Amino acid sequence: MEDIDSNQVLSSSSEPSLSVSESLVPTRKPKDAGVKTVSFDGLLNEPLLLQEDLKEGCGGRLWPAGMLLAKYMLRHHSNLPGESIVELGAGGGLVGLAIARGCLVSPQSPIYITDQEPMLPLMENNIRLNNLSSIVMATALNWGEPLPSGIPSQPTIVLAADCVYFEPAFPLLISTLQKLLSPESVCYFCFKRRRRADFRFLKLAKKVFDIDEIRHDPDVEASRRENLFLYLIRLKKVGHHSKAGSNAGG
Repeated sequence: MEDIDSNQVLSSSSEPSLSVSESLVPTRKPKDAGVKTVSFDGLLNEPLLLQEDLKEGCGGRLWPAGMLLAKYMLRHHSNLPGESIVELGAGGGLVGLAIARGCLVSPQSPIYITDQEPMLPLMENNIRLNNLSSIVMATALNWGEPLPSGIPSQPTIVLAADCVYFEPAFPLLISTLQKLLSPESVCYFCFKRRRRADFRFLKLAKKVFDIDEIRHDPDVEASRRENLFLYLIRLKKVGHHSKAGSNAGG
């Protein structure tokens, strides 16, 4: 079992929710699967145990965007009782599990970690490894398709880490965000820019969402030098500041 911190993760991604040939997906250097302990630089008193498994794609390993988003939430949004939370493109469930372990959440409002069907066993295994079955649920969710019946249709908080690296999936991700977000919802969206086309996602998303870059956290600011960016996304609604935006946003 290997103990890591956020500085040991070198590059990031999340499994896209578009079924495509492996030849169309950016290749990653294979890495042996294993279980790692993650404390997010001491932000968790009890570290997470996270299995990495690349059999079903690059979403099965830990990436810096997820580490950065998890640390941001642990630092700035640790009090979330009663908030409904859905993570998109969760891979092994890093961000949602970190919130379940380190933030105040309610079993009556479980955290839903979602990804494509092939990632479901890895998410479920990581939930079991950390004894978080009472407050975290894993669900298959394909972007651009109807939302699964089991997850909240309009959660208070949506989490997305490294969901931007496969350009054909951009419209599908935007469609799913439109389905999930209500005027009272916020989405914390973190990604690593690897190519110029990645910013096309923001250009498309700004047509339907209000998007603000988050920069008041020292780790977030430092990570910009590594092309890692964190954004707050809301539905466009002129002249209205939502409850979630004022309480959970920023």
